[in-house]
Amino acid sequence: MTTVLAFANQKGGVAKTTSTLNLGVALREMHKRVLAIDLDPQGNLSMCQGIDPDSLTRSMFDVLVHRESIESIIRRCEIDIAPASIDLAGAELALSSAIGRERSLEKALMEVKHRYDFILMDTPPSLGLLTINAFTAADAVIVPVQCEYLSLRGLAQLEKTLEMIREHLNADVYIRGILPTMYDARTIHGREAIEILKESFGDRVFSTVVRKTIKFAEAPVEGRSIMAYEPEGAAADTYRNLAKELLNGNSSQHEGRGVIEPLPAYGAHI
Repeated sequence: MTTVLAFANQKGGVAKTTSTLNLGVALREMHKRVLAIDLDPQGNLSMCQGIDPDSLTRSMFDVLVHRESIESIIRRCEIDIAPASIDLAGAELALSSAIGRERSLEKALMEVKHRYDFILMDTPPSLGLLTINAFTAADAVIVPVQCEYLSLRGLAQLEKTLEMIREHLNADVYIRGILPTMYDARTIHGREAIEILKESFGDRVFSTVVRKTIKFAEAPVEGRSIMAYEPEGAAADTYRNLAKELLNGNSSQHEGRGVIEPLPAYGAHI
């Protein structure tokens, strides 16, 4: 069966795109069939695979708004990519009066779902209609969270949005895991943020932690994943470990549908 995962966090700059691409390529190394969908009008996921969003004649905008076949826009890269262009910024307005607008992506995926083991969706840094489409189409959500205290505060709002989705659109969607990113072990603040995550969310936090490294910034310049850019490096192994953790799983993560509670005050655990 196909597993559909949305990478979401309403805060930008938390490594959603980096994680979507590199987890996808790590799964591909493990002989899984992977499609990555770029739902961010900035088109960063597309650019990370050498696709110029400004040169696209068709993109996810056409799939969602004009009901074009998603198969017609897929590009074969390290993994298959359904790219985005800046036109996608107008999708929410264009869809606002459409019947069943929240299910546009879910319907589009039906024609290709059988071809893939994993479909990974990179969402914009908001909880608008594009992200709601992703949640409605998804089996589960992975939440990349920067290891800084203020970036942890938005998790409760994201869970409230998921509660709304479960009530009205997709009863089964849940948070598959919280992925700590941009971790700097040299700082007390970074270590404390990890402690707060684990104390607050327990097994819902992935064991894999994505550390800060300039390699993640360099790889997109070459239009490649970290696995292609530095295949033997520690950064590449991080996402290989995440892929293994995702495939192995555990019952607490698969059943992790409980409500996220507010975080404790910073430093309260010390």
